[in-house]
Amino acid sequence: MSRNNEVQPTAVNLICDGTSIKGDIQASRDIRIDGYLNGKMQVNGKVVVGNTGKIEGDVNCKTIDVSGRVEGNIIASEMVNLKSTALILGNIATDKISVEPGAKFTGSCKMGEAAPAKDEKKK
Repeated sequence: MSRNNEVQPTAVNLICDGTSIKGDIQASRDIRIDGYLNGKMQVNGKVVVGNTGKIEGDVNCKTIDVSGRVEGNIIASEMVNLKSTALILGNIATDKISVEPGAKFTGSCKMGEAAPAKDEKKK
């Protein structure tokens, strides 16, 4: 029997529209931002920035889907998806990127090889 306070393995962290957070976030699971975050994000899974979502700070994750706004650098070890309503003001480092028509991106992009994990030491 399952208890009500147990975390499900498919649980997703959610910052709702109308919620504002100032500070850094570290998450071992996926996270969706529909509100506002002023701080850095370190996520071991997927980040989704909804249409109403805004991040002012760097994001380090496996994959990211952006429909809202990110003002900071993005490091995604696997994939970056920029939806048609996305606005990125910062640099991107990723293995693969997908950009829908209408997405806006100001910065540089390094791709094609796996982006370095934050804890990897340079040789």
